[in-house]
Order: sequence, then structure tokens, then C-alpha cells
Amino acid sequence: MSAVSDRLPTFPWDKLTPYKATAAAHPDGIVDLSVGTPVDPVPELIQKALVAAADSPGYPTVWGTPELRDAITGWVERRLGARDVTHRHVLPVVGSKELVAWLPTQLGLGPGDRVAYPRLAYPTYEVGARLARAEYEAYDDPTELDPEGLKLLWLNSPSNPTGGVLPKEELTRIVAWAREHGILLFSDECYLELGWEADPVSVLHPDVNGGSYEGIVAVHSLSKRSNLAGYRAAFLAGDPAVLAPLLEIRKHGGMMTPAPTQAAVIAALGDDEHVRVQRERYAARRTLLREALLAHGFRIEHSEASLYLWATRGESCWDTVSHLAERGILVAPGDFYGPAGAQFVRVALTATDERVAAAVQRL
Repeated sequence: MSAVSDRLPTFPWDKLTPYKATAAAHPDGIVDLSVGTPVDPVPELIQKALVAAADSPGYPTVWGTPELRDAITGWVERRLGARDVTHRHVLPVVGSKELVAWLPTQLGLGPGDRVAYPRLAYPTYEVGARLARAEYEAYDDPTELDPEGLKLLWLNSPSNPTGGVLPKEELTRIVAWAREHGILLFSDECYLELGWEADPVSVLHPDVNGGSYEGIVAVHSLSKRSNLAGYRAAFLAGDPAVLAPLLEIRKHGGMMTPAPTQAAVIAALGDDEHVRVQRERYAARRTLLREALLAHGFRIEHSEASLYLWATRGESCWDTVSHLAERGILVAPGDFYGPAGAQFVRVALTATDERVAAAVQRL
């Protein structure tokens, strides 16, 4: 066991513990804008679908029910503009984090293979490479990487933590480069529904991939768009030649989305209204927090999409974390996402209206 755990970095969130205690001591309580976990109710139609499927005594299938695959393919075509998507092009997963963490291992990567991800990125991309004993590196422009031995290229648009969005032309260029060099491209698009000052585009769009899914897979989650982080509901869509062996591996590993969750996903993907309502909540919170941070002396970069504001006061991120904690506000230090974030903090929009109002008042 120690041989596996020794490959991993220190769990970053543990470092926030003393700052959380400081923020919690505020007379009006803590405003936690650090983790980004949804706080609003699960939409009623999704709850009803979950409850209706609660009597599920048998094992679910890894590939999901035909109805679930229909829901995913329909959503991918309707929302992302993808074409000719069949059941072979989709695969449910048990939340996106487990997929990111175990994908290099499930792809058979190991020593000598390389995994690349953005300079500022979700830490689990690196964790996945470490678990597989593969090499890993961060990039500014993936097409400047040495393609030799590069087996897995992660894109993330909209970005966690920065909220940056890759334009359609940039995505097209990167997809073409990856194909030219035979590099498998996985695009983490979990925040695609949350574009504010930009309209995020999927690698599944024909303008990006030329009408072919060869060598590309998109990752989508219902955690943010539908407040389903507690349900562990996500899926892949893309190249059947990649998804078919992943399906077989995941069958052997028992990586099954629970049947009630599958029913909830069908309901969630079939309804756009609850997504619109949730977007309006986040948009209002974003406006309030953005204005308050700017008035407090912060500069905000990128942040044109996703659930975060990428903010700096031109000082160590930990000094900023401490400054805000003394005001009862907890945020994530930017160096959790790579050394390039050393002077930034990530401010999540995932707090209730009442807590956001409290943060604005304190700022």
C-alpha cells in the first residue's frame, strides 16, 4: 500500500485546514468559496427519477441502460452539435474524477509513457499519471511538446481553475496536431454549460474534428450543471476504438454507475430548464463577487467561463488566503493547480445567495 501512496503528492486541501479554522471563527460564520461543491437543491424532476428507480436490487451494467445511452447521445448531438453519435460513441463513468485518476492505468500506460496537461490544471491529471507510473508534464501550448512517447494529452476548456476557454480555431489546430502524431486526446469539458463571456465549444463539434471522432474523447459531468456531485454521474463521448476497450476493462473492474443514478441522469439530460435556472443563480453570484473583489483591489484574469474567478492581489497566494480568512472567507490557493498559480486564488461561485452576500459585505 505504501508503494502506491508514496507515488502521490500531499493531498492539497489538507493545507487549508488552519485557514479554514480562522475563517470559521468569524462572528458571522465562514463563507466557503474554496472547493466548488454545489450547494443548491437537486432539481425535483431528477430527485423523482432517482426515487422511482430506488427499487433496484440487481446489478447495473457498466455500459448503462439503452435509455441512458439514448439520453447521452441525444444530449451530445443537441447541445454540443456532434453528428452521427451512436451508443458505441458513449460510455457512462462513476463521476469524472475517478475517470481522470484511473484513465492512464486503464489505457495501459506506464514507465516511459508521457501524459501532458495544462500549466494550470486540475491536480488529478498528474495524480492519474503518477498512479500509472507514467511520466507527466505541463504545457502552455500542447503543440510545442515533444510528441515522442506522448500517449495522452489532456485539454481542459473551460479551465479549472482559470475559467479560460479555448477558441474553436485553437481546438481545431490542437486536434489536428494530436492526430498527426498519433496522440490520444481527452478533452475535459465538465464546465462547458457555464460560459459567461465566451461560448465554449466541444472537440466533438464537426468544425473542430472535421466530422471524425478518431483519437478524441470528451469528458462530461452532471455535477455542476445539475447539482449532482453527490450522485457521481458523468460520461465519455468520442472514438469507439478507445471506448470499447475501456468498457471491457471497466466491466472487469466493476465500475458501474448505480441504477438509480442512471435513471436520474436520463431525467437530467432530457431537461434544459433546470440548467438555465442554475446558470442564472451562478451568473448573479458571479456578478456580485466579481464586483466586490475588484473593489477590494483584486485583478481578475480569464474567468470567462466555469464556476470560478481567478483573482490576484499581486502577492503570494497564501498571503491572499490568509487575508481573506481573517474576513471569514475561504478560497483556494492558486498553487494547488501548479506553480504558475503562485500569486492567484480561485474563488468559487458555489455558495448560497446569503453566504455570497455576506462575502460581498465583508469585502
